[in-house]
Amino acid sequence: MTGEKDASDTKEHVIPGTEKKFTGEDVEGYDFRGDFDMTEMLEKYSTTGFQATHLKEAIELVKEMRDEDCKIFLTFTSNIISSGLREVVAYLARKDYVDVMITSAGSHTEDIIKANDDFKMGEWEADEAELREEGINRLGNIYVESDHYVWLESWLNDDFFEDFFSDEKIRTPSDLAYELGEAVGEDEDLDESDSFIYHAANNDIPVYCPAMIDAEIGDFMFYYRQEQDEDIGIEILDDWDSLINEAIGAEKTAIISVGDGVPKHQAIMSNLFRGGTDYAVYISTGMEGDGSLSGAPPKEAVSWGKIKENTKNYTQVEAEATLVFPLLVAEAFKKYNP
Repeated sequence: MTGEKDASDTKEHVIPGTEKKFTGEDVEGYDFRGDFDMTEMLEKYSTTGFQATHLKEAIELVKEMRDEDCKIFLTFTSNIISSGLREVVAYLARKDYVDVMITSAGSHTEDIIKANDDFKMGEWEADEAELREEGINRLGNIYVESDHYVWLESWLNDDFFEDFFSDEKIRTPSDLAYELGEAVGEDEDLDESDSFIYHAANNDIPVYCPAMIDAEIGDFMFYYRQEQDEDIGIEILDDWDSLINEAIGAEKTAIISVGDGVPKHQAIMSNLFRGGTDYAVYISTGMEGDGSLSGAPPKEAVSWGKIKENTKNYTQVEAEATLVFPLLVAEAFKKYNP
């Protein structure tokens, strides 16, 4: 055929060779021969590659946060409490390992419900209309009966709201979280053992919730104001003042962000007032390409001054939190005692 070249002439394109050797560590995973050791396996994550390496970086950064006695801001979205990660967050609060919590209103709702009754494992694939008729709400593969929310409204109206608003009509979300935690502990019918909101209150860990109305507790306060006391309200600016002062009053700060959205942003934004946080670890499934805060990686926060520019003071684990957060807590908190 006219113009045909010898195939050997293409080798320089397919196998160009290496002009300069790269001197990085060898890629090597855990050797499962012999007795199994979880800590050794996680050590090998550093040379496993992909998100395993980022998780090992996150573990080391959290250890460094603790070594440096940083004020640790833990942020998490409400689905974390919907899942079995509630027990992990409760452990951190029970042991007083974190100093500030920032979350969304569903965390309060579902933490209190779980103190009364359990959520159930369901299926991802379901007839949604049928579940609606049966009074079952689906959170992924976790099912929550609507009766749980009926109970919660009754508990709030009968046992909580009147006392909470009796002395002051306008309260803050952190007030609400603290007194909900106390109320859970005082109610003999509730199991506070794995309630993060109870352990936070017990250890004076403030729980901030900028979007307090964005869950059933907000719905029930709406009805309570309509039907019981039109003068009540939730004021968020006082909490913003307090949260900023949590940051600027600390010698060093660190952020562990489990999930994205408003909780993550309130943590990094409050640290902007002190020139940025010293350390940050994100566990995220957010997509950077849409330009959202949820998808923004830590390096973007450096451009805003929300994370200090420093070599290896932040990382992001691009993974679903139930897979990696327990491993992070096991290695950087449970097994590590600085």
